[in-house]
Amino acid sequence: MKLNIKKNDKVIVTTGDSKGSIGVVDSINREKLTAIVRDVNLVTKHRKPSAKYPQGGIVKEPAGIHISNLQLIDPKSNKATRISKRRESDGTVVRISKKSGEVIK
Repeated sequence: MKLNIKKNDKVIVTTGDSKGSIGVVDSINREKLTAIVRDVNLVTKHRKPSAKYPQGGIVKEPAGIHISNLQLIDPKSNKATRISKRRESDGTVVRISKKSGEVIK
């Protein structure tokens, strides 16, 4: 399945508790179709003391958000947009914003 969202894309959350939040995609899980967005959808985890967390305690971590609940941000207007794809003359495929016609890098 081809995904319209890639790592380091600026996205907005369209539904759920974090609706309206804007962030950058840190990673994508292609099997579960979820994305980790920086500083969005933070959940509280209770950690036991270990080598990685010597203090232990309560830690806030970002949880995955389903891809269908995310939309790309238009580079020109900073609003949510759909995308289309176009093949350039050199053979590369670029993503284009439906809202402004700008190329999404």
